Amino acid sequence: MMTGFTPKTLKMLMDALPVEMHVVGEIPDVLVTGVSYNHRTLQKGNIFVAQKGMHVDSHQFIPLAIERGAVAIVGMQEVEGLSVPYVRVKDSREALAHLAAAFYGYPGRDMTVIGVTGTDGKTTTANLIYHILLAANLRAGIISTVNAVLGDEVVDTGFHVTTPEAPEVQRYLARMRTAGLTHVVLESTSHGLAQHRVTGCEFDIAVVTNVTHEHLDFHGTYENYLEAKSRLFRLLGETQPKERGNPRVGVLNRDDESYAYLKKVTPVRQVSYSLSPGADYWAESIEFAGDTTRFVVVGPAIRQPVKTCLVGPYNVSNCLAAFCATVEGLGIDPEVAARGIAMMRGVPGRMERIHMGQSFLAIVDFAHTPNALKQVLLAARQMVRGRVIAVFGSAGLRDREKRKMMAEVSTELADFTILTAEDPRTESLEDILAEMAAGATGRGGVEGVHFIRVPDRGEALRRAVQMARPEDCVIACGKGHEQSMCFGETEYPWDDRVAMRAALAELLGVEGPSMPELPTSSSD
Repeated sequence: MMTGFTPKTLKMLMDALPVEMHVVGEIPDVLVTGVSYNHRTLQKGNIFVAQKGMHVDSHQFIPLAIERGAVAIVGMQEVEGLSVPYVRVKDSREALAHLAAAFYGYPGRDMTVIGVTGTDGKTTTANLIYHILLAANLRAGIISTVNAVLGDEVVDTGFHVTTPEAPEVQRYLARMRTAGLTHVVLESTSHGLAQHRVTGCEFDIAVVTNVTHEHLDFHGTYENYLEAKSRLFRLLGETQPKERGNPRVGVLNRDDESYAYLKKVTPVRQVSYSLSPGADYWAESIEFAGDTTRFVVVGPAIRQPVKTCLVGPYNVSNCLAAFCATVEGLGIDPEVAARGIAMMRGVPGRMERIHMGQSFLAIVDFAHTPNALKQVLLAARQMVRGRVIAVFGSAGLRDREKRKMMAEVSTELADFTILTAEDPRTESLEDILAEMAAGATGRGGVEGVHFIRVPDRGEALRRAVQMARPEDCVIACGKGHEQSMCFGETEYPWDDRVAMRAALAELLGVEGPSMPELPTSSSD
């Protein structure tokens, strides 16, 4: 058990649960050892919270949970005759979040919590904020889809593009509190917000990068997606008073389609940012030169020069968001904020350059939405004099509309496109590539001239670097920092950065890593 942890009884946790509930059986005053949503990893003395997911209803595992030693069950169905107390609630995910926060002693109440959401740029913006906090000599931590930095400890979270479940979030926050951290940056995805994974985190500042086309397979419509994102801002109104104070600020993107709606629903003070005048903070004198971007942040009595290694207009926007959150939200000196932005050398798998001695630029980026792909291709265009060769795919069992849209974007902005695998899961990779090819053709692309289909991602990277000439740019999008690719229901080891190095090493005849193998490798 972590240092400073106060044991909780079942009665204490149920008394702290701020939702309507119906209890079957008596609530004994027994010690609770944890809060679990997974019957396979449940430990004796845990509360088991049963949920109805998209594919599995874990209410069916209640008997197994009791057999493993659960002291109580929380669920949404009517259940009787159990040997332990059963608590029926309207939303078990919400109950899970509140129980986890209470079990760990509400760690968010002892720190300043900054939430970052959006379709694209969340991880970069969260890391920019984190570096500004460090530049201000604040003891800060971060939880992102790349990793969790808990003071001196860095944890490889292994997340596959999502926010961890509520018990994990609260456990990380509690470890940060134990380590003496005072500030935390929490990347919050739409899934994490819609499924209450960050409920109970006690946010002080909420930041949005943008809300564009993504995850409509889960949310159904853009309006539902936007509503999920808005939960981060609504949660600002639920934060309890803190001894260290509550900044309570919503940071909004004046340039984004989400602005009007988020402005209407944010219940606290707001600050806006933009790439042009008209917002509270905006950027002037933007200059892109190779791997350096310079601009001036203009705001209330502020004209602060900023320099960053991040490229592209979208990263200027990300820097503005981080600047607003820290300068306006926390009162950090503008010069310190600029120093923090300059300190950040990039995020793994975000416009990450791979160099093995080749005469052209090779980049790995996480862009997996139409808007993100558009922005990185525009940025790549500014970085080289030659051609831009794009390699990407589109995930199976996810938003199908974006397959066509991404191919359309690349046909318009790249000189050559290679369509390949990207987590096809249980869908037919051939069918996914056909949908993407149709999108490219619809924008005037000619197969074999402007684009090709190469199912094996390793071979696609080989083809891309083989066709590259001096001063071209080969950019692999969609996987970024991720460490696996899903075929069927199996995750195969895969890292685009390793694969790019392998392809370059083969091309140049130099020592390098071997190309990772996928189920498609032998068939191509």
